[in-house]
Amino acid sequence: MKRSSAALPIALLISAVLTAGCASTSADKVIPKDGPTMDEVYEGHFESMGRTDVDAARQALQQPIGRDVQDGTADLAGYTRSAHDEIETRFSRVSNPTLVMFVYPHLAGRDEVPVPGYSTSFPMYDRHHYALPGEAGAR
Repeated sequence: MKRSSAALPIALLISAVLTAGCASTSADKVIPKDGPTMDEVYEGHFESMGRTDVDAARQALQQPIGRDVQDGTADLAGYTRSAHDEIETRFSRVSNPTLVMFVYPHLAGRDEVPVPGYSTSFPMYDRHHYALPGEAGAR
């Protein structure tokens, strides 16, 4: 027990020295003051791509892609819902039969209150289950 209590201060001292050594680097060594500005790096990137005008590149990004949704001429058949897709379900529900249980007349509670017989119904499964496309057992 004595040995481990002496090792703890040594470990703390070593970690403090290492942490202080990493923090002693000045910001000038990490980030040079004479480097290019962010704007120069940005423009240099577009010049290396063959474009000399950054504004022309910005204009190209703001142009519509070619499918104009606003005027209603775009073909959105694969992206929108239709009545056929709603009726023709791909994932049909697996049957969840309703079970009917009869509870016989009985006495309930500490006071033995008579409860008449009754029927109740409940689904077999807690939640609905869905079949994969083409899977048997779907209704």
